[in-house]
Amino acid sequence: MLLLLHAHPLMTAICCGGLIGLVLALIGGGGSVLATPMLVYVIGLGNPHLAIGTGAIGVAVNAAMALAGHARAGRVRWRSGALFALCGLAGASLGSSLGKLCDAQWLLRGLSVLMLVIAASMVLRRAAEAATDPEPTGWRRLAGFGAGSGSLAGFFGIGGGFLIVPGLVSATGMSTAEAVATSLIAVTAFGAATAANYAMSGLVDWPVAVALIAGGLIGGIGGGMIAGRLTGGRDLLRFLFSTLVAAMALAMLASTLN
Repeated sequence: MLLLLHAHPLMTAICCGGLIGLVLALIGGGGSVLATPMLVYVIGLGNPHLAIGTGAIGVAVNAAMALAGHARAGRVRWRSGALFALCGLAGASLGSSLGKLCDAQWLLRGLSVLMLVIAASMVLRRAAEAATDPEPTGWRRLAGFGAGSGSLAGFFGIGGGFLIVPGLVSATGMSTAEAVATSLIAVTAFGAATAANYAMSGLVDWPVAVALIAGGLIGGIGGGMIAGRLTGGRDLLRFLFSTLVAAMALAMLASTLN
């Protein structure tokens, strides 16, 4: 099986996209951070900048598909999400431009450290969800969170949901479930801005991007079917996934340091 995947990069991309879509459907975020490591080390693109540009397209399209599902369920706060996204678009464009200028190995090292932070935040999210919703801090705070998370998302080519969700909760006082759904507006916008910036520099592998999107659609549909029957166990899934993210981050950090 491994030899088959190695011989067919597009099939490997479909499988990787399926894993990302499955994770997004089951635990509501975090899967997009796997895109760049998988594109570099599993699919074999080699060039981290090419991987970021290609992965950003997958992040944007998969987030848009997930957003449509949440919108049908009525969980999206469009006004807050649109303002957050608009405030972060300039940051995403600037961040992606700086990312293209950054040395590839240092970019991977920074991403590996960020992945460790994301893994820790996923473990701690349960406590935050159990806490009482904070008092809203206002639209200026919302704009600030948008600009900051957009810059980070653009620089590393990630969705940024781990920053967007607490930012929305803190600034508006919306529930965590609403924030997860609303965050997809910004994730879609930031991913699209990053992808467009990298595409203008020729740093997108389009066949791999299409395969990644196709896999994400399959994984998302399958994950949605499983999630509908999953009455418990999300905390365990979140812990296992955060462990996987941390292990990949440590392996990637070791690889770049060597």
